[in-house]
Amino acid sequence: MSLKSKDSTVPNIFLNIGHLLDHFMMLIFAKAAYDSGRHFGLQFDEMIIYHFGLGISAILSSLSSSPFQLAFCLGLIGLFASIYHPVGIAMLLQRPGAVGLRMGINGVWGNMGIAVAPLITGMLLLFGSWRLTFLIPGIICIIFGIIFYLNIYYDDNQNKNKKIKRSSGFTPNWQQALIALALSTASGGFLFGAMSFLLPRYFEIHLASLSTNVAITGIFAGIVYACASFAQVAIGWLIDRISPRLVLFWISIGQVIFIYLASQYENLSLFFLSIAAMSFVFGQIPITDTILVRYVPDNWRSRVLSAKFLLNLCIGASVLPFTSYLLKIGYDLKMIFTFASFIAIGVLVSSVILPSQGKQLNPNI
Repeated sequence: MSLKSKDSTVPNIFLNIGHLLDHFMMLIFAKAAYDSGRHFGLQFDEMIIYHFGLGISAILSSLSSSPFQLAFCLGLIGLFASIYHPVGIAMLLQRPGAVGLRMGINGVWGNMGIAVAPLITGMLLLFGSWRLTFLIPGIICIIFGIIFYLNIYYDDNQNKNKKIKRSSGFTPNWQQALIALALSTASGGFLFGAMSFLLPRYFEIHLASLSTNVAITGIFAGIVYACASFAQVAIGWLIDRISPRLVLFWISIGQVIFIYLASQYENLSLFFLSIAAMSFVFGQIPITDTILVRYVPDNWRSRVLSAKFLLNLCIGASVLPFTSYLLKIGYDLKMIFTFASFIAIGVLVSSVILPSQGKQLNPNI
């Protein structure tokens, strides 16, 4: 049985769980790589293939016996994790209906992966070792890959008889829209990476009066991600009804304000401000994809999504070396969060550049 996405019907629930696993596996690095690095004496400084690739790479990471082997295996995790967004998101976008709400729900699943990652990783580090933090999720990915494979079903006759109207051309002002989306993606990618990777460590330092236990601070971070992720459903519902440009503008204002405030407070105040800040960071995610589907036709969408996520991942990957450099020259995490609040101005500028649009620019959505 060959796997061809255009001839297959994949239920949304499998695409949503795949999104959860993608972010879960990527965020393990933020907590577990530190302990695995200490073990080695280092300083803190196609869709079915996706599941099995993630699982096997994670298991190989747990078996690493040197920093080089671990780095290679982590690179494999990143390689296979990169498959999801240009494939899974494109499959969701090509379906008719309320695109914003559908992307918001899918985004919640992805961010639940972020939410459970520090929680589960913290528990496994507390009661086990860094090796378990890769081994157990790797096994889970392989099990879900088998379930995914067994539940993919094909209905060639249905697809042949079902006439779906597809968009065939770019919408007017698409060049201006893509420039705005590139700026929003770059700025948002840095914010998403900074808040996702750094928040668990930030809590370990600045929630000291609440807990110094790695598992408890992991729970706090998980609660922040879980609560904030539901902002995507609200934003997704909203952008199906009013101009995404206006929504993006107010989202960017919220990012600037609350990320900055999170850099100024500690303990319980920091915890609640972090929920607000993450809500605005997560809330941006369905906006850019919904805007994209309104300007880019179906036959170009996967390519544009690939470029978008490549830009997003490259910017997001720069967070850790950039943070390491700033820490080495004397800055602390509070200053890095302050810097992140200024990065959010890029999202504000992108909302100004974005062409005005109504509820539906593309009649084929």
